[in-house]
Amino acid sequence: MNEAIRPGAENPPQALEHPVLEPGSGVPELSVVIPTFNERDNVAVLYRRLEATLSGISWEIIFVDDNSPDGTSEAVRRLAQQDSRVRCIRRIGRRGLSGACIEGILASSAPYAAVMDADLQHDETQLPNMLSLLRSGQAELVVGSRYIEGYRAEGFNKQRAGASALATEVAKQMLQVKVADPMSGFFMIRRDRFEQLAPKLSVHGFKILLDLVATARGELRTVEVPYTFGARQHGESKLDSMVALDFLGLVLAKLTNDAVSLRFLLFAMVGSIGLVVHLATLFVVLEIFKAPFAEAQASGAIVAMTSNFILNNFLTYRDQRLKGLAILRGLIAFYLVCSVGLFANVGVAFSVYDQEPIWWLAGAAGALMGVVWNYAMSGLFVWRKR
Repeated sequence: MNEAIRPGAENPPQALEHPVLEPGSGVPELSVVIPTFNERDNVAVLYRRLEATLSGISWEIIFVDDNSPDGTSEAVRRLAQQDSRVRCIRRIGRRGLSGACIEGILASSAPYAAVMDADLQHDETQLPNMLSLLRSGQAELVVGSRYIEGYRAEGFNKQRAGASALATEVAKQMLQVKVADPMSGFFMIRRDRFEQLAPKLSVHGFKILLDLVATARGELRTVEVPYTFGARQHGESKLDSMVALDFLGLVLAKLTNDAVSLRFLLFAMVGSIGLVVHLATLFVVLEIFKAPFAEAQASGAIVAMTSNFILNNFLTYRDQRLKGLAILRGLIAFYLVCSVGLFANVGVAFSVYDQEPIWWLAGAAGALMGVVWNYAMSGLFVWRKR
């Protein structure tokens, strides 16, 4: 069920899903989860805005910071020393908006959790209205929507808005999502319903709401409310060319019913690029440098493995990106992993060909085995979490 609600609309009387907790009771009714990366200058401003908006509501704020180099976590801790309702989760060695939101909501102690950006563009004045919709039982999920009547944009970026509209339409068509704005980063959800869906959510990517509604498959009672999209005050947008790949990977993962992860899809995509690099290098070394085939093949393999490592380090594992001397150690480990993967590839291909002499089937089976091996072993020995 999806509905659009205007701000201030009256709610029909219904039994409350959760008791209303009084301010000062020591137990928050609402947790506001705010993922951050280099948002130091916005932290105090956002805190003051939330404090003013949520007067009369028992609340807490959880900033989930991806180890920002600008001192965002220190700014949050200074606030926490003054107000115990402010908390900071500082994440080391992992990055990503979706993972930050999941960790923040699961660390919350309130029956309702809101997610909003730290850039001051989301309209915090809508939070009480969103909370009342959850309290009343009208909704289990309330979305701040940009695609219903009443929405206004002060911080309008034509290029970003166009890309968002395109991605929204792709998501709605391919995943059969009924929410008008599944790409919104501003929403509130009942925590117990989030707990049920959390094990199936991806910690990678940047669109946690799309993942939520796609995973719920229409079983979340959803209401959408318009809001005013403000202008960014400080810092820079975190959107870059990589988010398009994250989005595509998430859509493909949901289309396969989560049979494969977003990270695996990115790893396989990099592997397909590596095949092109291998063949191009083989051609150049054979035809231009006139080297023997064995040397050309070895050159192609080394160049392809190197390019795969660089792309995986930059893209697939960018939340665990290797730096400094760790890059050299990781590259050597990746060479070893891929070398063993090559033997696994050939072994499976020969085995399949002996049973069914169809060359393309044997080749595909071997390639799949190689990708699965390389992915599994890379996660264990190259980009392992520390």
